[in-house]
Amino acid sequence: MKLIVISKEKVFDGELLWINALMEKYDFTFHLRKPGLTERETEEIILQINSNFHNRIVLHDHFPLAAKYRLKGVHLNSRNPEANFKGEYWSSCSISRSCHSLEEVAANKDSCNYVTLSPVFDSISKAGYNAGFSYETIKEASKKGIIESKVIALGGISTSNIASVVDMGFGGVAVLGTVWNRASLQDAIMELGNLIKKMNDYGDI
Repeated sequence: MKLIVISKEKVFDGELLWINALMEKYDFTFHLRKPGLTERETEEIILQINSNFHNRIVLHDHFPLAAKYRLKGVHLNSRNPEANFKGEYWSSCSISRSCHSLEEVAANKDSCNYVTLSPVFDSISKAGYNAGFSYETIKEASKKGIIESKVIALGGISTSNIASVVDMGFGGVAVLGTVWNRASLQDAIMELGNLIKKMNDYGDI
């Protein structure tokens, strides 16, 4: 199963320490999503992340920085729906996309390395952002081949529902609140470790 950790939308004190420590401890793809930051502010964050981890970073904004620092790739969304760039980097980088309906998944997954579907469960980080799909709806979509290994579950993911994610046919999970809402870095490390342990019960991440 694929594991993605998405950054908090807002910068917080000690965030770079958390990011570097978590990436040092565990192997996951890190989505840098800071829609309110300028290109220069985003670049400053990239420069403060250990360069050994740059090939695991995916950008949600300011896509030219992905090529500049040879990052893993970019994630398309409503703010940045296309990445129409030319060059060697762009022919080989990872391209993923945010989806919020099964129709979007079906329309976009074949042209992407993977897509995220949300919210699968009630969000941990966004109050009132509740599950948009029933278990039965997702299972039916899985039978039709819409939900498969290239589709990543996002929204409310925690150790308590990993089994359901696997049963519904998703190829991985993207987490946010379950990591960043912890009271300390050590708590975040422990929580992510517990999540990975659960995931490993169902195969390699």
